[in-house]
Amino acid sequence: MSNENQQPTPEVEQKPSSDKVSPFLSSPLPQGTPQGQQQSLQQGLASTPTGGSVPKYNLPRGANTGNVGETTHFGYQTVSSDEKAQKVAEVFHSVASKYDIMNDLMSFGIHRLWKRFAINMSGVRRGQQVLDIAGGTGDLAKVFSREVGPQGHVVLSDINESMLNVGRDRLIDAGCTNVDFVLANAETLEPFADNSFDLVTISFGLRNVTDKDAALQAMYRVLKPGGRLLILEFSKPVFEPFSKLYDLYSFTALPIMGKLVANDSESYKYLAESIRMHPDQRTLKGMMENAGFQSCDYHNLTGGIVAVHRGFKL
Repeated sequence: MSNENQQPTPEVEQKPSSDKVSPFLSSPLPQGTPQGQQQSLQQGLASTPTGGSVPKYNLPRGANTGNVGETTHFGYQTVSSDEKAQKVAEVFHSVASKYDIMNDLMSFGIHRLWKRFAINMSGVRRGQQVLDIAGGTGDLAKVFSREVGPQGHVVLSDINESMLNVGRDRLIDAGCTNVDFVLANAETLEPFADNSFDLVTISFGLRNVTDKDAALQAMYRVLKPGGRLLILEFSKPVFEPFSKLYDLYSFTALPIMGKLVANDSESYKYLAESIRMHPDQRTLKGMMENAGFQSCDYHNLTGGIVAVHRGFKL
């Protein structure tokens, strides 16, 4: 298949600097570079020693959305694009420390099977370069780190510093030395060069992005020719009786769990609403095709509660 073709990362003139080179900003990190070390950029990406906070990528005012000045939805609320970005940030700052526990409780542990299925569909191989967008606490990145091996490289990226710090701590504790951590916006992926990654993934993050079309275009840009995009996201149940039961669970049990475990019911009310506002399977497939992806398909899991979408850059 076309996704098996491998293209070398273009060589770029090295900037004179004593700092380590951030992965895929111009070229991959040299072998053996400790995780978490990034190049100091004029745009604001700070060099960070292992064990510190994640680097901050200072986006220009308004650049947190791809449609500044327009209205959008935050759950069932109609808000400005800038306001949504702020509200989503507040949600994930609030739930970061309890995020993994809540995932296990809300899904009865099934989210681990969903992620395993997605990883199996990723086609990831030794020596590849992987970008995990909205990677949060690092579930996928940890597995990818092992699968690509010491000759490969993984970038765990998220726009939320609290989530990325949790993921960074987890992966460092797990001994993942081929992973770097970058605070970046999915709608632009500005820190990353064109044609940099063999695999781009986003797991349970796309529904929180304001301009999903812009994000898909950015993902297409940073993929190498022959590269693969994998999206794991909540979707639309395919059986109507099951859908009604799922709605009842989502809008009653989730906020109660959020209140009891994370002391935050509103964030989990937003979670349920954001799932209902996310494009269904066929719509998202069409959006991927409009962004340039080929051979797009999707696989429903647990009756369509979750779907894995896949597309290729030919």
